[in-house]
Amino acid sequence: MNLSNLKPAAGSSKTRKRIGRGTGSGLGGTSTRGHKGQKSRSGYSKKIGFEGGQMPIQRRLPKFGFKNINRIEYKAINLDTLQQLADAQQLTKIGIDEMVKAGIVSSRKLVKILANGAVTSALEVSAHAFSKTAEEAIVKAGGSIVKL
Repeated sequence: MNLSNLKPAAGSSKTRKRIGRGTGSGLGGTSTRGHKGQKSRSGYSKKIGFEGGQMPIQRRLPKFGFKNINRIEYKAINLDTLQQLADAQQLTKIGIDEMVKAGIVSSRKLVKILANGAVTSALEVSAHAFSKTAEEAIVKAGGSIVKL
């Protein structure tokens, strides 16, 4: 055996169809496209979503809703989560850095404090946004808020 007599395994490779090379080949004439009609012509390409003249699905179904490009998405953190963090690490100041270190929030996300749960200790909380009830609860417990 040498490089001059190497062959692929039997049945592993096929010769390609040579379409439109005369009637003797068996693939001349209509070149496997059938007789007449739109699909037999050169340059034919179906429009995206075309369903043979039937009303296409993207026109049959109604449009609804929209995406507000000005929407600001916040990661919601509840007061009980803040209290647990403060108790676990004996903190009086809780900012974004402390939340990131605790694994509560990603450093790229904006944080909003919500009022689910209760705050028992006086905490200085800094975040991007606060709900009104969360703000009141933190101040009522003797703490303060800092909006970033």
